[in-house]
Amino acid sequence: MTDEPHGLDRGLTNYGDRDFARYLRRSFARSMGISVGLLNKPVVGIAMTPSGFNNCHRGMPELVEAVSRGVLAAGALPRPFPTVSLGEVFLNPTSMMYRNLMAMDTEEMIGAQPMDAVVLIGGCDKTVPAQLMGAASADLPAIQLVTGPMSTGRHRGQRLGACTDCRGFWAKYRAGTVDAEEIAEVEGRLSVTQGTCAVMGTASTMACIAEALGLSLPGTAAIPAVHSDRLVAAEETGRAAVRLIETKIRPSQVITEKSVENAIRVLMAVSGSTNAIVHLTAIAGRLGIRVSPERFNQISDETPVLVDLKPVGQGYMEDFHAAGGMGALLRELRPLLHLDTVDVEGRTLAERLDEPAGWVDRTVIRPFAEPVSAVGGLVALSGSLAPDGAIFKRAAATPALFESEGRAVVFTGLEDLSARIDDPDLDVEPGDILVLQNAGPHAAGMPEAGYLPIPKKLARAGVTDMVRISDARMSGTAFGSIVLHVAPEAAVGGPLAAVRDGDRIRLSIRDRRVDLLVEADEIARRLADHRPPPAPARGYKALYRRTVTQAPHGCDFDFLTKVDA
Repeated sequence: MTDEPHGLDRGLTNYGDRDFARYLRRSFARSMGISVGLLNKPVVGIAMTPSGFNNCHRGMPELVEAVSRGVLAAGALPRPFPTVSLGEVFLNPTSMMYRNLMAMDTEEMIGAQPMDAVVLIGGCDKTVPAQLMGAASADLPAIQLVTGPMSTGRHRGQRLGACTDCRGFWAKYRAGTVDAEEIAEVEGRLSVTQGTCAVMGTASTMACIAEALGLSLPGTAAIPAVHSDRLVAAEETGRAAVRLIETKIRPSQVITEKSVENAIRVLMAVSGSTNAIVHLTAIAGRLGIRVSPERFNQISDETPVLVDLKPVGQGYMEDFHAAGGMGALLRELRPLLHLDTVDVEGRTLAERLDEPAGWVDRTVIRPFAEPVSAVGGLVALSGSLAPDGAIFKRAAATPALFESEGRAVVFTGLEDLSARIDDPDLDVEPGDILVLQNAGPHAAGMPEAGYLPIPKKLARAGVTDMVRISDARMSGTAFGSIVLHVAPEAAVGGPLAAVRDGDRIRLSIRDRRVDLLVEADEIARRLADHRPPPAPARGYKALYRRTVTQAPHGCDFDFLTKVDA
């Protein structure tokens, strides 16, 4: 033992008298009915994120209780505390704008309150990234617990899971093949339990990444939210947090260049959300780690897609869990992984994978030699339209569109898109390329607007996919031939701002390029007149506008990252 303060003696409030601060703190702690014996124990903070505006976190009270049970059983004092909670579909203009706010809240509350270790409980899309960003910066022993995915619903004999199936049905409704009565039925059958989206969307991708990084307990990423094992995992996470107090393993020892590369391998193998690239970049950036686009593409080309789940396959997260989950997947990826990385339990990845393997459902988790796809689901692009980079999810796209050249149909912002996309007089053909400007981090907080809908008149004619390009994001549950995260964004004067109706654009996934086929001097002439959109006058949104970085740097605040933007 050392003389370092622990438990409630950590970080005493500054009154200029440490003994008085300790006496006063313990007095107020005793007002909560805690025994003197427990007040002398180490403290595990539990960052909880319940909210009436966050459906994914409906099971939070049970999880907090189970974590607390584990902490107490292991001999420490649990202290739950709230932070910002981000319910993806309940936030305007987009949850992405508030991810950094939640990360700051998490970091500051970990550092400001007396705790020896912390359990982070979250699930919804931006919640887990925010918690991991905050924990990386606070660098107190920390462990992640995810809320778990929803179970599927049923509609006329078909399994349904938010939110890939909601997009599929909505596309049919727009095309006129599903009527208003049926879409209303589907609305009540897509999300039928607590938990995060039932497919390999952003929430599930980030749960898998947290486990791949080594920041959550093995085998916990995919347990369904309503499964009793989710509560068992919560209890074990509480016990593990107490062990962290002794081992003092910190996030900076777990999140390394090697573990980040392992996480990218997993991202490719599950054909995960494009959003995960922005989030993993931000988490790594908090510790000065950066993976180049060239290395990203190398990993993608080396790593097969092994998991057959929606939105690019057939299954759901409950199938992935039953099939063997992350343990089975990591064993298949073993030849490609850095096996000397260390997790929150102090074990190397090699030690974990040397343990006996369970049964694996090969219809869901394919053998390495029999992949869903021989290459990873995501690639990074460059080119004259995206000199600082862009992202393309090839696993969710139409291969016939991988090498495309077409005429640009331009929407200058979200309002313009909403006003004109379904105009019967819109000048658009199936081979055109839809372009959305001013939807990046500076302009709009980078919403999930990159999934531009197929114009209604084309949808009703049977068109199901087109090349679409923007500086926005798209939901991890979405699909289509969509170029995202174009940088620099239009609002800061990137070449995307120079695109005009009728310009020719070439997309080449083979060459990893997206190019505006307009002479450089003409692009420069157009951009000379560019003016950024008006900046918010005050508050958090003004801070966001002034300090948010571009997508290739994680859309973090420039004063919080250790990687030069």
